[in-house]
Amino acid sequence: MPLTDVKVRTAKPKDKPYKLADEKGLHLLITPTGARYWRFKYRFGGKEKKLALGVYPDVTLAAAREKRDEARKLLANDTDPGVAKQVAKRSKKLATANSFEAIAREWFVKFSHKWTPSHGERILIRLENDIFPWLGNRPINEITAPELLSAVRRIENRGAIETAHRTLQNCGQIFRYAIAAGQAVRDISSDLRGALRPVVKSHHASITDPKEIAKLLRAINDYEGYFVTKCALRLAPLFFVRPGELRHAEWSEIDFEKTEWRIPAHKMKMRSIHIVPLSTQAIEILKEIQVLTGTGKYIFPSVRTSQRPMSENTVLGALRRLGYTKDEMTGHGFRSMASTLLNEQGWNRDAIERQLAHAERDSVRAAYNYAEHLPERRKMMQEWANYLDELNAIS
Repeated sequence: MPLTDVKVRTAKPKDKPYKLADEKGLHLLITPTGARYWRFKYRFGGKEKKLALGVYPDVTLAAAREKRDEARKLLANDTDPGVAKQVAKRSKKLATANSFEAIAREWFVKFSHKWTPSHGERILIRLENDIFPWLGNRPINEITAPELLSAVRRIENRGAIETAHRTLQNCGQIFRYAIAAGQAVRDISSDLRGALRPVVKSHHASITDPKEIAKLLRAINDYEGYFVTKCALRLAPLFFVRPGELRHAEWSEIDFEKTEWRIPAHKMKMRSIHIVPLSTQAIEILKEIQVLTGTGKYIFPSVRTSQRPMSENTVLGALRRLGYTKDEMTGHGFRSMASTLLNEQGWNRDAIERQLAHAERDSVRAAYNYAEHLPERRKMMQEWANYLDELNAIS
């Protein structure tokens, strides 16, 4: 039974601490001294955790429920409410000093809704691991270009050249945000152009030879691991989306009547809705796995909990178990495979690029142009699936 104001108000202390349960993880902890603490019990990353929501009567039952619901919304977006509370507390503490970390976290909160969750997580990890320990407590308008260079050089010196460049780029965005807010005078990151070693671009390993693709498809058919993983492997060459987009696929995004998978903009790297036409082969596989995971949120849930998608390394690990090294094939490799062969087969290059959800130079055009070339893309995706079937049949 849910708690009532009367029950909370009249509860008496006992010899030992005890709990009065409300609902959805909320409870009131009553100590022998009579103190009463609101707590929210939840699970995150497979671990049970508790979040302090305040002390009764300063925090009423209604207020405690509001705080619980706010925490549940964070959980629904794969955010640990305990960590979010710590971040907010630290940001408030640092704000009085006009510190780099406080302004960086303010910038992050303001713009993170424009990024995919994984992209935002990578940005925050870079800042927390490589910048805040050295510059976080410093007033942002006192940081010098040599100091910033020293911080990003530590990243460069461990061989993470691309990460060093991306971190410097993020710092520049933070400085420009601080300028707009009147907390800094100039962007010192612009003084460091050319100071880091250039990034040597490398492509994701991929198989593009038809004979080798045929071997890969047969190996996937013979995969003896977890059925959900096998289905993800079978669908990866049919969809050729980014690995993160594949593992975060939800049943609510699949429309069997329209034969399409419509990925929301917030999940896409380019922040634009993406439509994946479903071939008859893809529909068949989806209906196979629907029997197992169709009652949950994710098409490819984690082995440990249906509340989270499979790990980012699941498909990659499966390819390794099939005998493919990192220099031979990756999860991203299915995209290169499709791009190479579809271009060789003479399909419209614009249709291919749109299906790959590559960058659109005009962001406004991209937002409204997700259905561009859709009839041709539907035909292309079905013909591509038929072609893979033909390769699979090669003995």
